[in-house]
Amino acid sequence: MHDEEVTEHPADETLSALPQLGEREMETTLRPSRLSEFIGQPRVREQLELVLESARRRGVPPDHVLLSGPPGLGKTSLAMIVAAELDASIRITSGPALERAGDLAAMLSNLAEGDVLFIDEIHRIARPAEEMLYLAMEDFRVDVVVGKGPGATSIPLEIAPFTLVGATTRSGALTGPLRDRFGFTGQMEFYADHELDQVVRRSAKILDIEIDAEGSAEIARRSRGTPRIANRLLRRVRDYAEVREDGKVTLAVARAALAVYDVDELGLDRLDRAVLSALVHSFGGGPVGVSTLAVAVGEEPTTVEEVCEPYLVRAGMLARTPRGRVATASAWEHLGLRPPPRPDQAGPTLFD
Repeated sequence: MHDEEVTEHPADETLSALPQLGEREMETTLRPSRLSEFIGQPRVREQLELVLESARRRGVPPDHVLLSGPPGLGKTSLAMIVAAELDASIRITSGPALERAGDLAAMLSNLAEGDVLFIDEIHRIARPAEEMLYLAMEDFRVDVVVGKGPGATSIPLEIAPFTLVGATTRSGALTGPLRDRFGFTGQMEFYADHELDQVVRRSAKILDIEIDAEGSAEIARRSRGTPRIANRLLRRVRDYAEVREDGKVTLAVARAALAVYDVDELGLDRLDRAVLSALVHSFGGGPVGVSTLAVAVGEEPTTVEEVCEPYLVRAGMLARTPRGRVATASAWEHLGLRPPPRPDQAGPTLFD
């Protein structure tokens, strides 16, 4: 079985929304098992509830479901909930694991009627497997090619009706024919602070962590709108509370613990601040290309682009322009610096 891509450097990526080594077992413990337990995403929950209930009443598998959005927001949890709500079994794989059509054919042929097939990062599925998936999603059959060259023959293979749940962090990378075969698409959004507060409280109860309202709110506020990050920070704050305090997570304990892990009051970590600092101090606020910026902070361009930039852009501290990355006034102020005047705010010239 495969899940989302796993980060290999957990110590350096406390605020990465990608799952890290050793987190899967913990995430399984914290996952909600029913829609009624799922926190946040009210629009998607309501729409999905209607799709599932309608299918149950008609006694047929529901339409195929596509869940789109940034990592760490609960796409895998919702896929498991779909199976639980349908009282069905779930098979889990990922797009990169389906390199050949035969891999997909073997998985589809083993599905029982009503089963749920979850493909994570479905936009990364190989083209031969994707083309086989078209027929499976529409007609519940696959064509298996036997032999090679002119003597090859295609044998149709009937498969049991099933529901495909696909998850993607890059919906724009999906091909049109694949996207069109999903009957329902749910767009996952970043969580509000009060929703993350509920996530932290629920996880603290499951993990038997004593936490007060101010402590949970502080962790939620610094979690970048992402439940996976909120749960990770909760565990790190718990470690600090158990080792250096009396075990209870309060506002003061949360702040002290997050300072140890380099998570500031806006949810920025060491790498985020390094990117902003390089942009401001080394390049005058930009514009500068992402490759040059990555060299300046000693990271890979993909790390800067996929781990840092999404939140910095959403927080209004970094702008992507055709000429490169630019630090906003908020970035200068967060670093304790005065932003340079905009061209339209420049002082009088010789001809004024």
